[in-house]
Amino acid sequence: MSSFANFQIDDGLLEDIRRDMMKFARLQLRDEAQAEDVVQEALVAALDNSRTFAGRSALKTWIFAILKNKIVDLIRLQARTTNISSLSAEEENMDQTFESLFKTNAHWLPDARPNDWGNPEESLREKRFWDVFDACLRHLPENTARVFMMREFLEFDTAEVCRELSLTTSNCHVILHRARNGLRHCLEANWFSTGEQRC
Repeated sequence: MSSFANFQIDDGLLEDIRRDMMKFARLQLRDEAQAEDVVQEALVAALDNSRTFAGRSALKTWIFAILKNKIVDLIRLQARTTNISSLSAEEENMDQTFESLFKTNAHWLPDARPNDWGNPEESLREKRFWDVFDACLRHLPENTARVFMMREFLEFDTAEVCRELSLTTSNCHVILHRARNGLRHCLEANWFSTGEQRC
């Protein structure tokens, strides 16, 4: 048993939280050693500051907030030495793939039009959906995934993403568009078109 504030937490639950933290950190950082370090730092910070946990939110939510802050700090540190604005060949190929989905008037080609996703909210409640979503995120090019996750998971606003990664606003929007299209294609191929959402 581990002690948080005025209550005890079962070691099995703590291990479950740690496993989810590692999964989240790996997706954000794309580096096993950095993910281990940042999760360890977050858990130590949570234990050291357990008296500040007032119990107004779930323990896991509180610990994840600490983890997100640690990841944000690390990304900001790395951003000073990383030129994310240069596209990898994989990212350039994504652009060519997406361009082939549209007519010259920017409307969808008939065969490329997005499928009907039914009721996406039902999928969001299913753990298996999030496993597929995580796999799709891992298959995005690294820079594309980093920008998407900073914006959507770590809740940077667009101006912050641009500032931290030395991107222009238009480049950031292009990368976010690329990420959303990549995720849409992956989810349609591996979730919505397979009937998984009804499992």
